[in-house]
Parts: sequence; C-alpha cells; structure tokens
Amino acid sequence: MTDSNDNVPERDLQTRIVQPEDRITPGFESFSVPVARASTVVFPDLATMRSLVWSDDSRWRYGLHGTPTTIALAQRLAAIEGGEHALLQPSGLAAISNVYFGIVKAGDHVLVPDNAYSPNREHADWLAADFGLEVTYYDPMIGAGIADSIRPNTKLIWLEAPGSVTMEIQDVPAIVAVARAKGIVTAIDNTYSAGLAFKPFEHGVDISVQALTKYQSGGSDILMGATITRDIELHRKLKRARMRLGIGVSADDASLVLRSLPSMKLRYEAHDRAASALAQWLKTRPEVAAVLHPALEDCPGHAIYERDFEGGAGGLFSIVFDGRYSAAQVDAFVEALELFSIGWSWGGAHSLAMPYNVRSMRTASQWPHEGVLVRFYIGLEAETDLRADLEAALVKALG
Repeated sequence: MTDSNDNVPERDLQTRIVQPEDRITPGFESFSVPVARASTVVFPDLATMRSLVWSDDSRWRYGLHGTPTTIALAQRLAAIEGGEHALLQPSGLAAISNVYFGIVKAGDHVLVPDNAYSPNREHADWLAADFGLEVTYYDPMIGAGIADSIRPNTKLIWLEAPGSVTMEIQDVPAIVAVARAKGIVTAIDNTYSAGLAFKPFEHGVDISVQALTKYQSGGSDILMGATITRDIELHRKLKRARMRLGIGVSADDASLVLRSLPSMKLRYEAHDRAASALAQWLKTRPEVAAVLHPALEDCPGHAIYERDFEGGAGGLFSIVFDGRYSAAQVDAFVEALELFSIGWSWGGAHSLAMPYNVRSMRTASQWPHEGVLVRFYIGLEAETDLRADLEAALVKALG
C-alpha cells in the first residue's frame, strides 16, 4: 500500500513513532527561548558535515558545543558584561578551570590574589603540584606593584574585586596596565558584580569569569559558569580547551537562567539596598570590630570602588567580631540566626551566614584583624526582619 500524497510506502508504526511527520502551525512566538536539547546535530549532507570546523561559532556541530538555547544565554551574558564572546561551563569552578587549561601550560607562571575564591586557590595548588604550573600568591592591594612579582614565564594574572570573603577592592586598571605592557593575559572572577556593577573590559581585562550559579540563576538551584571575552583568539583558546575537556551545560538549566536574567538587575539592586542598610547598622554594634562592605569608607579599596564601580554592591559583605569573642561564641551566633541559613554559595532569595578563619586562607598578605569573620549574604527577605534576627542572635549568643 502506498501513501496517495507522495507515493512513499506506508512505514511501520514503530518507524513513524521514531520519525514522525510533525505538522506544526508556523508563526508561533513567545517571550521564552525554546529549549533545544541535543547530543546529535543532524547535517543535511556529508559535504556540510565535512566542511565544519570547531572554531566556527556560526554553524552547529555537536550538542556538547552548543544548542540554540545555550548560545542564546551565552550571547546575552556577553552583552550584559560588554563582551563579544561567551562560553558556558557546568559551574563557576569549571569556568575557572577552563581558563587555566586554555591559557597556560606546564612551566608557565600564574599570579593569584591572596583574597581569591578558595576553590581557585585549591585548583592552582593542584596544577602546581601535579601539572608543573608555577603559582605565586600576591597581596590583592599591591596595585602596580604587581610588576615586582612578574617573571619571564608569567602568562596569566588572576584578579578578584572584591574578594568574595574579605572584600578588598583591587586596583584592576593598575594591574592590567602592567600586564598589558608585558603581554600577560588577565582574568577576573567578576561573580560579585554579576557584570552589572563592574565592567572589566572597560578597564582592559582580557577574560571575565562568572559563576552563573549566583545572581544570574537567582534560585539557589542551578550550577553553571561562563567565560566572557572580547578577543576572538582568546575565545578560541578557551573553546578548544572546553571541547577537549568535554564540558558543557544542559539546555534545561540554560533555560532557567534565561528565565531569571530579566529580573537580575532589579534583584541585585534590592539585595544592595538591604545589605547596605544592615552593614551600616552593624557598624553601630559594640560586638563588631569591622564591617567589610565596599561601599563603606573604611573598607580596603573603597576609593577604588568609588572610582570603578557603579550600580551598587549587591548582597554580599562581611563583618569581623571583636577579638574578645571566641570562635565558639561566633559559631553560636551563626547558629542562633533563624532567617539566615548556613550554606555555601549565594545569589538566591534566601539570606546566608558563614564564619571563616581568614588567617588560614592567606599566604601572601597579613590579615589585620584578630576577631572571627562572618560573611553575610542578604537575600530578599524584609530588611527589618533580618535586622531583628541579627539583633536577637547577637544578644542570645554574645550578650
């Protein structure tokens, strides 16, 4: 029996289930980006397949390298930050790893700020111990003095402004100027500002790394990272490394981040308003020796923050308790909080608190405070309720 429409033999039901003849009404439009899942990308003919090269971003090759959903997210992230090219990775740390494996090799020297995200330090130490990389940690406030730490084999300088625990603001333009004069690649972990408050490419940085797990997701439920550049050759180096590492992201996860992006700036501003108010209030508390918030005048690098940042500081800041309180007492304070959860990461709707032993985290610069540091992430709860919770915990644990 044949199909009267095209004279093609009628196929078995199983074949028709696997290869259906969908008849979808054309012209459908909505605000959301469709979720395009794929491992196999189908080519119209062998000539097309054989003409593809991995470096060509304008043609589809394999699902791991991108689908319309993931590419839409990458393009929007690049636009937010003022970049030209973006790659997605399955976590913020994977994005950091992508930079290492894309830019440096055994025998190269890398400079890492002493206030860097701890997993970055651990990654650098691992590469130094097992892969022959040379790593030096530097005082984050060194500015143009970074020149004294540069070696003939220095190929990469990491920056983080502010440090995600200790909040120092590095003089990024001064460090970048030294690096550019010597042909050294610079990469910044710009997760703190989400590409909103600090525009690294306007200050000459080569690569920006984002943990999309944070503000871009906004739901505390997605792991993802990105590397963003303006330089096509750097982009291709990172893309080659990502391809060889075999890392990619789920189109479903990418769609969730795409859904959150339109509200990101509004959320960031709301986090900033509440965090600023609470930071100012905590400065008045006798239990607190220092409040480390970039917008406060006594935070290290505040003048640089005023010069280079715009649009607020988001929801992250730290406090240092008076030295008379023990680590156990500070732990009791954290555990007495009811609205602040204990957990890693940040960027979602829920407030967090986490104590740190900063002295154990630094090797190249002296930490000036004696008391225990607690980092707060201020979520989207009412600021008045969060303040009451902090006050009650201070009285209960330290009063």
